[in-house]
Amino acid sequence: MDQTKLLLEQVAKGELTVDAALMQLKKAPFEDLGFAKPDHHRALRQGTAEVIYGAGKTADQITEIASALRKAGQKTVLITRMSREKAAEVQKSLPIRYDAISGVGIAGEMPEPDGQGYIVVTTGGTSDQGVAEEAALTAEALGNRVVRLYDVGVAGLHRLLSHLDEIMGARAIVAIAGMEGALASVIGGLADCPVIAVPTSVGYGANFGGLSALLSMLNSCASGVSVVNIDNGFGAGYLASMINHIGGETK
Repeated sequence: MDQTKLLLEQVAKGELTVDAALMQLKKAPFEDLGFAKPDHHRALRQGTAEVIYGAGKTADQITEIASALRKAGQKTVLITRMSREKAAEVQKSLPIRYDAISGVGIAGEMPEPDGQGYIVVTTGGTSDQGVAEEAALTAEALGNRVVRLYDVGVAGLHRLLSHLDEIMGARAIVAIAGMEGALASVIGGLADCPVIAVPTSVGYGANFGGLSALLSMLNSCASGVSVVNIDNGFGAGYLASMINHIGGETK
């Protein structure tokens, strides 16, 4: 969206002819790399540019897709679910910031926060931090200020209650927990903003890889709680960003 706005401003100022601007807009909305088709018009349609899902892609494929997006004008390229080994290979030819805890890589510059407020990302325990960082870094890469509250689960409720000011002032809250997933319901009963619950696969046998937390969160008695898929920190961070930008200027 920023690139299109810049293009129109250049036309308005006489720095670019109408025909030249039209030619740029006519360029294919996607690029065929053979193994992938990067979507260069996604930001224009949705307000948020394309994100690369790193799992299942080779380092060379990630590098080529990210490079194509950058060349097309995308300032920030978010790469999720990328192993340390793949990141090391990508970094040989493309500068990226890599977070080993979450498996998130970022090529290009981080945007200045332009959301309406801030997003709180919480976890029940330290073991949930990988999913939490995926959510937090996603939100930050999409232009949000993020407050992290980790290891504030219901086994020690006073830890969460010591952060009531941050919780009650948030525009959106991401509640991440495994085991029985009770954190989302507790926060849902405290906050006046949307709560996005993320069940994690953290837990013992009867946790069933996150299914117990998922069902608990789906059955939450607290109003205003929505649920994304197991371990889907990216989806939660993305949705929280959309909520935090409602009412503001379209990106």
